[in-house]
Amino acid sequence: MPDDEPVNYLQRIAEYYRVLGYGDSYRWAHFDEVPFTRLCGPLAEATIGIVTTAALFRADKGDQGPGAAYNGLAKFYSVYSESTLPEPDLRISHIAYDRDHTAASDQATYFPLKAFKKLESSGVINRVSERFYGLPTNRSQKTGITVDCVELLERCREDKLDAAVLVPNCPVCHQSVSLAARALEQAGISTVIMGCAKDIVEYVGVPRFLFNNFPLGNSAGLPDDAGSQLAIARQALEMLVSARKPRTTEQSPFVWSGQENWQDDYSNAKLLSPQQIVKRRTEFDKGKAEARSMR
Repeated sequence: MPDDEPVNYLQRIAEYYRVLGYGDSYRWAHFDEVPFTRLCGPLAEATIGIVTTAALFRADKGDQGPGAAYNGLAKFYSVYSESTLPEPDLRISHIAYDRDHTAASDQATYFPLKAFKKLESSGVINRVSERFYGLPTNRSQKTGITVDCVELLERCREDKLDAAVLVPNCPVCHQSVSLAARALEQAGISTVIMGCAKDIVEYVGVPRFLFNNFPLGNSAGLPDDAGSQLAIARQALEMLVSARKPRTTEQSPFVWSGQENWQDDYSNAKLLSPQQIVKRRTEFDKGKAEARSMR
């Protein structure tokens, strides 16, 4: 696969779970109509909120550090909001980011608070909201729309946001934030998604999407590269002003700094031996059981 070609996650994941023995493909959310709210006033006067699918670190929930295996115990199931000061300790061990090609060792690659605070200091925006918002990675679209999106909207309204930047990490995360972006836009709050799964976000249908062609888990920039993180944050914010219609997608100019053929590996059933298929199925069932025990 060429370095600049996006991964087809919808096709890849459907085949992966079929080979693992899970039967019919998951039906991803899809909408023909897309809401669109223009930013009210200049960007320099706007209050911006950050919506993340990352989880707050909890020491009693097992290994959540860089490179940790999937950890269903760290998963959360309800919308939460916490202060941005001091900067929170967030982890993504509970979701299916690309563990083959990234280790989630730099929080700024999946939670762009530092970059947005720099843009606040330089006057690009008025301020980052005092709270950020955690959104569950809910496979149930009904629960996502009728529960999670409703709760998120209420919290964003409480904080009088002018716009929200939504940052997903795994495939289902990209669907979850897409549903949330639609709900916020319908209520008059402008949104932009920073993400890595182009086909999923565009299939759902959202107002604005900044695509970063990086392994899942790096929606906000390259690891340990503050320059890319700042530039990507700025490009996302500028889309709040420059986009003139829904389904506006832009791509950041940055190229993944790691292995060149990283796109070949994620959930690619063609690369798995029979023994690996059995192992993956066992691990997946174990993860689901752990997650169920936490509900």
